[in-house]
Amino acid sequence: MSHAVAALGAAALTAAGCVWYLPALADLRAGADRPASRRVAAAACVTGWAWVGSLAGLLLVAEGWRAPGVAAAVGAVVTAALRLGAAVKRRREVRETARGWALLGHVPRPAGRPGPARRVVAAVAGAGVLAAVVLAASYAVAGRASDPFWVTAAAPGVVVGVFLTAAGVYARVTRRPATAACGERHQHRYQRRTG
Repeated sequence: MSHAVAALGAAALTAAGCVWYLPALADLRAGADRPASRRVAAAACVTGWAWVGSLAGLLLVAEGWRAPGVAAAVGAVVTAALRLGAAVKRRREVRETARGWALLGHVPRPAGRPGPARRVVAAVAGAGVLAAVVLAASYAVAGRASDPFWVTAAAPGVVVGVFLTAAGVYARVTRRPATAACGERHQHRYQRRTG
C-alpha cells in the first residue's frame, strides 16, 4: 500500500471522527462548567484525533514507514495516558460525591452498570473493526495485484457493515420496551405491599 493511500485513509478517518472530537472540543471550551475528569477525557479524545490527522500529513512527506509508525505509537501512548488519568479523576470525583451525600445522611442509589446487551453489541462491533483491519492489512502485505481495486477498497467496509448490522439486530432483539419494564416494576412493588 502506498503512503498516499494510507494518508487518504487517515484523513477520511479523521473527518469521520468529528462525531467524537467536536463534542470533546465543546467540553474543553466549557472549562470549569465541566468536571475535571470530563475535561481530561475530552483532551484525550482531541489529542488522539489530532494525532491521526497529523499522521495523514506525515504519511505524505515520509519516505519509509518507520517515522509514521513511531508517530502513531507515541500518539497512542499519550492518548491512553490522558484517558487513564481521566478515569482516575472520575473515580475520585465519584468517591467525593458519595462522601458528601453520606455526610448529608442520604445514600443515593448507585448508577446502573451497562447490561450484557451493551457489552455484546460493543464486542461484536469491535470484532468487526478488528476483522476489517486484519483484512486490510492482509491485502496490504500480500499485495494482491490480481484483485480489482474496488474489492480491495470495499472489503473492509463490507466486513464492518456486516458486524454493525449484526450488533444492531442483537440490540434490537434484546431491548425490552420501556413500558413493559416500568409495568413489571410497579407489579413487583404492588405484590410486595399486598403479599
